[in-house]
Amino acid sequence: MPPVLQCQICGRAEVRTTRHHLIPRRTHRLKRIRKRFDRDDRLGRILAICRPCHSHIHAVLGEKELAETYNTRADLLAHPDIAQFATWIADKPAGFKPAIRRPKR
Repeated sequence: MPPVLQCQICGRAEVRTTRHHLIPRRTHRLKRIRKRFDRDDRLGRILAICRPCHSHIHAVLGEKELAETYNTRADLLAHPDIAQFATWIADKPAGFKPAIRRPKR
């Protein structure tokens, strides 16, 4: 069972959280990612976020974009679509499940 914490994107408290790898694991083998980030950085950049925020991030951004451009919490929150979603969902109750867009491939 996932831990119940505060989401590091929307700030909602007492929600179940998932681990979001800021540098997606599928990109760890890419040469440009290996040159830019050391092993500890690739494995250690993780946020505890709620499922709706996690799903929204992956619906909006592809894995290469996440690894190369949006690899910190501040960078994610600077993306207008992510920031708008985080603001919108922030006042929803812990069990709220929004309709999710199809993930970007």
